[in-house]
Amino acid sequence: MTDAADLGFAPSDPAFIADPYPVLAGLRDAGRAIPYAERGVVLLPRFADVHAALRNRSLGRSFEHRYTPAEFGRPGLADLEQEFPRFVESERWSLLNLEPPDHTRIRRLVTKVFTAKAVRDFEPRIGELADAALGAVLQRPSTDVVAELAQPFSISVICELLGVPQQHGPDLLRWSHAIVKMYEIAPTDQQRADAEQAAGEFVDFVRELIDDRRAHPGTDLVSELVQVADDGDRLSVDEIVCTVIVLLNAGHEATVNTLGNGLNALLQRPDEWRRVTGGEVEPTVVVEEMLRFDPPLQMFERWVLEPVEIAGRTFEVGERIAMLFGSANRDPERFPGADTFDAARGESTHIGFGAGVHFCIGAPLARAELSAMITRIARQAPEVRLIERPTYHPTFVIRGFERVDVDFGRAPASRT
Repeated sequence: MTDAADLGFAPSDPAFIADPYPVLAGLRDAGRAIPYAERGVVLLPRFADVHAALRNRSLGRSFEHRYTPAEFGRPGLADLEQEFPRFVESERWSLLNLEPPDHTRIRRLVTKVFTAKAVRDFEPRIGELADAALGAVLQRPSTDVVAELAQPFSISVICELLGVPQQHGPDLLRWSHAIVKMYEIAPTDQQRADAEQAAGEFVDFVRELIDDRRAHPGTDLVSELVQVADDGDRLSVDEIVCTVIVLLNAGHEATVNTLGNGLNALLQRPDEWRRVTGGEVEPTVVVEEMLRFDPPLQMFERWVLEPVEIAGRTFEVGERIAMLFGSANRDPERFPGADTFDAARGESTHIGFGAGVHFCIGAPLARAELSAMITRIARQAPEVRLIERPTYHPTFVIRGFERVDVDFGRAPASRT
C-alpha cells in the first residue's frame, strides 16, 4: 500500500503545515487506513473511522495497564523516565494518557468539581475577564490576537479557576508552551530538554499550591480537588498534580489556538464575519465551525491492545493508529461542503474535542471562553481586519499561528 509520505504527508514541511488540507483530502481518497512508515503508525483520515476508533476499547493511549513493555514489544514509562524523569512525573497520571480503570476513577473524581454547572456558574466571571482582556488592546493600532489577547485571556481564566495568583500566569504560559512540544511527531533535543525543565518547575509549583490550599482552602478547583482527596476518595497528590497540569496545558492551548485559527478563518471571509456581527449567527454557533474548520489538535494516537478490525483492516497487538482530526473534520461524507467555512453550520459533532472516554473534560469551559470573546469582538469591534496573512507555528499535531495581527478599528486618529 502507498505510504502517506508518498501522498504528500510531511508534518515537518512548512508548505504542508501552511495548508495540510489538500494533502489530507488526498489521504481520504487513497483509502481508510494509510501507513506512515516514518512514524510507525497507520493513519485514519476519514470521519467515520476516526469516530469509531475513538470509542473502541481495543485501543488505548497507554498499554502498561495490560502488558509489560517486554510483552508489548515497546518501551515503557520506565524507559522514558530514565531520560526525562520530571516530564514523566507530570504525565504519569494525566487523563490524556490513562485508560480504565484508573482513567474512570480519576475522571469521576475530577468531574465531581469540574462540572458543566460549575462552568455555567463561572460564565459571568469569564465575561468579565474577556472584557478586561479585550479592553486592554482595543485602542491599539495593531494587536497580535494570539500573544496579546487570547493568551492573557485564557491564562487569566485558568488561573482564576485553579486558584493560581494572576502574577504566575506568565510562568504557566511558558511551562505549557514548552511541555506541549513533546506531543509533536519529532521534537528536537532542545525542545525535549526545555520540556523536561518546564515540567519539573510546573510540578514543583503545583505541589506547593496543593500544600497551600490544604492549609488555606478556598473555592477554587485545586482546593476542591484537595478536599476530594482528603475525604478518602483515592485521589492522590500525584494525581492532582497531573490533573492540574493537563487542565492547563490542554485547555489553554486549545482555546488560544482555536481563537487564533478561527478568527483568521472568519476575517478572511468578510461575508461570514458580517453574519456574526449582524446578528444572523450567534457566537455559540460560529464557535463550533471554528473548532471544526481548522482544529487546534490535528492528530491523536492510540495503541492496539488486542486484535481488532478498524477502517477495513485488521490490526495486531502492538501496532499504533494515528487518527487525523483535521482530516476527519473536513470529510465531505460527514460535512457537506466541508472545505467551506459556514458560520451558521452549527455542527457540534465534529471531533475538535475528541470523543469516547477521552472526550475533552474542558470542552464546556473552552466553548464558554470562545463564545465570550467572539461575542465581545463582534459587538465592540465589528470592523476588525487582518493586517497581514499570519504564519502557522512549525508544528503539525498542535496547530496554531505564531501571531495573528489585526486592526480592531478602534485606535484614535493620529493628530497632525
